[in-house]
Amino acid sequence: MDLGTIFDYTLIYSTIRASTPILFATLAAVITQQGDILNIGVEGIMLVSAFSAVLISYLTSNWLLGIAVAMIVGVIMAMIMAVASIKYNADITAIGMAINMLALAVTKFGIKQFLGTTGSFTDPKIAGIPRLHFGFLEKYKYLNGIFNNWSLMEVIGILMVLALTFVLYHTVWGLRLRSVGRLPMAAETAGINVKSIKYQIMAISGLLGGLAGAHLSIGYSKMFIENMTNGRGFMGVAAMFFGGANPVLAWIGSLLFGLIDSIGGRLQAYGWPSQFVLMLPYIITILVLSVSLWRSAKRREKMKSSLLQK
Repeated sequence: MDLGTIFDYTLIYSTIRASTPILFATLAAVITQQGDILNIGVEGIMLVSAFSAVLISYLTSNWLLGIAVAMIVGVIMAMIMAVASIKYNADITAIGMAINMLALAVTKFGIKQFLGTTGSFTDPKIAGIPRLHFGFLEKYKYLNGIFNNWSLMEVIGILMVLALTFVLYHTVWGLRLRSVGRLPMAAETAGINVKSIKYQIMAISGLLGGLAGAHLSIGYSKMFIENMTNGRGFMGVAAMFFGGANPVLAWIGSLLFGLIDSIGGRLQAYGWPSQFVLMLPYIITILVLSVSLWRSAKRREKMKSSLLQK
């Protein structure tokens, strides 16, 4: 096995490509966590949105319409969670798991009922999200391999990290959101409508989850497979915890998952057991969550000791 063919310059783009669906799920989890809502239902939102994007893209041959419908579906599912949690005080974790199980059933039914098949669906009529090709980069081997032929959504994903960072830490709305997440009673005393903010962030989370699903089915690939999210939504939540709900640090967490996925695919080409390769993302998820929880415990201990000293 030649390590040079595994860890070469093309691994940079492979990592970004593999991490982008996780990145959108990560950002969906980041914005709700800033408001003290743990959105583990992003897995189900991604899955139903992925199916919706493929179905609409196939029927209309229009990728933009596919994305739009996927985002609308994502918002609807997120608002179901929001109403159950915010209005009726249902446990958000239980609602999230219910959404994930509902998504499996709905997409299994949908692929049979609307596309007339089971397991997977692909067709030349599915309009994929376009890729950005720059002819002048073709004569530069390394620049061409790293920066050419990116999916439009891969660029948007990075821009969304920067936009969300700015909104959270440099706008009045972001300040209000963070105050709602940390001290809701104080925020309410200051005249902030806590429930309204929480509904808003759940809607935005649904939009981002819809983008994640649409990219997975008509950007990352041009097909739909039952349960094609394959835990990417949960990986997004893990990356959010890794980054402490900071968009940039959480992006680094999603890149870690993308790197492992890319390396795993290359190892499989060298005859490594597929079971081992498929296990890698889940091992990394456990490690990332373990490190995140350890850091949180250390932070709480430090805060407690500083309060006792005072």
